Amino acid sequence: MEKNKQRIWMGIAVLMSLTLLLTVHTGFAVAAGKEAKIGLAFSMTGAAAGYGSTQKNGVQLAVDEINAAAGADGLKLIPVFDDDASTPQQGINVFNKFINADKVSLIIGPTLSNTAQVTDRIAQQAGVPVLGISNTAKGITEIGDFIFRDSLTENVVIPNTIRVAKEKLKVNKVALLYGNDDAFTKAGYEAFKKALQDAGITILNEQTFAKGDRDFSPQLTQIKSQNPDAIVVSALVEEASGIVSQARKLDIPKSVPIIGGNGFNSPNLMKNSGDAAEGVIVGAAWNASSANALNRKFLDAYNSRYGSLPDQFAAQAYAGVYIAYQAIGKAASPDNHKAIRDALVQIKGMNTVLGSFSFTDGRDADYVPVVQVVKDGKFAIFGE
Repeated sequence: MEKNKQRIWMGIAVLMSLTLLLTVHTGFAVAAGKEAKIGLAFSMTGAAAGYGSTQKNGVQLAVDEINAAAGADGLKLIPVFDDDASTPQQGINVFNKFINADKVSLIIGPTLSNTAQVTDRIAQQAGVPVLGISNTAKGITEIGDFIFRDSLTENVVIPNTIRVAKEKLKVNKVALLYGNDDAFTKAGYEAFKKALQDAGITILNEQTFAKGDRDFSPQLTQIKSQNPDAIVVSALVEEASGIVSQARKLDIPKSVPIIGGNGFNSPNLMKNSGDAAEGVIVGAAWNASSANALNRKFLDAYNSRYGSLPDQFAAQAYAGVYIAYQAIGKAASPDNHKAIRDALVQIKGMNTVLGSFSFTDGRDADYVPVVQVVKDGKFAIFGE
């Protein structure tokens, strides 16, 4: 009998802890007995599958926490996952299904910016809110007033990264290498080029590659001959891994750092490149070492469930669910898309794993970026 009482009290304590976590995240009393479907379009296959898998993990963790804390009478989330296959065409199919068949309250995704550039137009026309959690290309939120993102744009993260590289690493001349067949990597290239020019850093050489390329030795050999202070790269993680590995095999020393864009923010970079990834510099929206109390709980919960630490894409996905939940909870009804959109607009200073989060007037994310370095096989805050 005494053991049964202990189990009951332990269960109550866990529920109270989850309820407190939900209150800290959202700051509202959940609507009684309601359900809200959220469409979740992630790249589970294709070129961006390495990002989509951790996004799904982050979302599922947040949904389970929210639903446990909501109890029997609170607002529950019903996740509807689908694979955008890393392609715009499949993304279109998924968004049409979410809007017309599933009747979702809000859509989170897709994974890639080039997919978002077409899918978000469908949602905008239908008046269904979209929250991008990894779309960093310029112009995404300009599609319309129902389009939001919690991912920092490259135009925010990259200038900060270049400033730190110049100040701390004395970078004065660089080679620039980028994927020229993807909206995400092209946006990163444009942001890098402007940031380098604004910082007075000389661009010695510009080289391109395509998604799916595996041999980067021609570009890297030419870059090596020009003796840059650093190599700046805008690439998805598969190509980024090949570039990093091959640069070191061609004896480009680690004293010539590789500075990457948002596509580098995946543990697959270290998994694929091994020791060659040591010293890689990359700007980010989030780092695991943040002292944020919510971040600590997130790290522990994610590691306990999945047996690994989350990456930036999981963190932005996890935060995105709580952001969406706050907006849905403040709306008159989970079916009122305009009220949900209006509630998203009002989010200012929300406590999240990303830090204090707000939307700008243009519906972009507003919080503080970080600069990371690969150290001992993990992302660490640069300079710490």
